[in-house]
Amino acid sequence: MNSIVERNLFFVKEHVGLFKAANNYDIFDPNNQELILECRENNLSALTKLFRFTKYKRMTPFQVEIKTSSGEKILTVKRGISIFLSTVEVLDENDQLVGRFKQKFFSIGGKFDVLDKNDNFLCRLKGKWTSWNFKFLDDTMEYAHVSKKWAGLGKEMFTSADNYMLSINEEVEKNNPVRLLILAAVMCIDMVLKE
Repeated sequence: MNSIVERNLFFVKEHVGLFKAANNYDIFDPNNQELILECRENNLSALTKLFRFTKYKRMTPFQVEIKTSSGEKILTVKRGISIFLSTVEVLDENDQLVGRFKQKFFSIGGKFDVLDKNDNFLCRLKGKWTSWNFKFLDDTMEYAHVSKKWAGLGKEMFTSADNYMLSINEEVEKNNPVRLLILAAVMCIDMVLKE
């Protein structure tokens, strides 16, 4: 696991675009504004691109690769076509399964179970439908918190770009694979719940 994942704060900035099919993000260190990760959805088929401009956008498949600014792959987040509920896979830098997110049925605001590679429950991602506020929780602790940082009313109204702050609890061990899953989940929040 790359040492970048050991950080506790990540500022996620979606690329601005009026007519964009791909979901692309940059992740910065909020303390010094250094670009630390790039998230790109490079391999979109023509059919997927077409459906991204329809009301079926939330159902389209995606595959986002998260790499360091020097091009070293950290993880891949992918999902096939989703009719009702999403199951998203997270793969490490060697394309080995780290875990999954399974969307919960009838959740107001959005809810995912975060599972390890053997489908064992690790924590739950819960959100509020009235705001952009999500938490990773289990019965004993809050692992991380994601909140939206507004980039300005005009920018938010006329584009589909969003910015998020991910804060991972310092108590989460630096080498814990749940850190990869939490980082990957930020992409899922946007593409599955908020598009």
